[in-house]
Amino acid sequence: MSGRRAILEFVSIACGRPATEPGAGWAVVDVETTGFRPGQARIVSVAALAVGDDGNVEGSFSSLLNPGVDPGPTHVHGLTSEMLAGQPTFGDVVDDLKSVLQGRTMVAHNVAFDYSFLAAEAELIDAELPIDTVMCTVELARRLRLGSENLRLETLAAHCGVTQMRPHDALDDALVLAQILKPFLANAHERRTWLPVRSVSRRTWPNGHVTHEELHSLRTVAARLPCPHQNPGRFVRGRPLVQGMRVAMSTEVSHTYDELIERILHAGLAYTDSVDQQTSLVICDRPEPDQGKGYQAGEMGIPLVTDDDFMGLLNRVVGGRDVEPFVEPTSAGEQFTLF
Repeated sequence: MSGRRAILEFVSIACGRPATEPGAGWAVVDVETTGFRPGQARIVSVAALAVGDDGNVEGSFSSLLNPGVDPGPTHVHGLTSEMLAGQPTFGDVVDDLKSVLQGRTMVAHNVAFDYSFLAAEAELIDAELPIDTVMCTVELARRLRLGSENLRLETLAAHCGVTQMRPHDALDDALVLAQILKPFLANAHERRTWLPVRSVSRRTWPNGHVTHEELHSLRTVAARLPCPHQNPGRFVRGRPLVQGMRVAMSTEVSHTYDELIERILHAGLAYTDSVDQQTSLVICDRPEPDQGKGYQAGEMGIPLVTDDDFMGLLNRVVGGRDVEPFVEPTSAGEQFTLF
């Protein structure tokens, strides 16, 4: 009986970058749809703006689309079947859209929604979208702690002094988002905040069909990622962090979960969604929490570190020991290394 070879693929994901680092520019996108479920609902209007790394608009594309189905919530987007009849299909305009997306990070307000609809439309016509990275301005606004009443686009526009003429019009929403993106980027640069840039991927199958990666929450992805470094054990106050330490987070933190997870992964630490004896520390702003992960850490004697202190500790992280590859013997005595 032949031996079994297991191959584990380690996926490198882009998760955040300092706002002080230059990028290749942005593609600000908005779509209006017939519903909320990609693959079932369709896009009725799309707009994309090419924006430079400095936040200035360099080009644009927008179009109404004939979805071939009922337009759905006309009271929201204002588009009727009569208005969409005779308009181009997604396949008719995909090349124009791709020219704006090419080489840029796609930006949207709740980017998972817009990205998933674009991906679904592209897959219906076997098209490949040149999207490698995305950024959500909802998450960016959370990090900037603007003090606005909520994070809705119209609220943030008013906060930034931007006039919104036609809410839920794809082009107007994209123009508004581009106008608030510029001060957001400047604010993030001044505060040295990390931008919530995420990588996405696509796959071409043997039959030529292209599928685009679903945009999962960073917390879900990070909890499954293997750490390339061995766990050195518990964090000791007064000493630096060591690569491979397992870090959990309580709900009592002031930074967003995504920002903390980005920094954890970038530093070579391991993120864990649970607290156990292998956990090195728990990020928690309350000194004596009475519930949740912070409380569990106290019961187990695991150190609690505030998120501000944790951010400071990231300035000096000691290199860890690499995980040694596991060698699986086969029945014939041959060995295969698993990475």
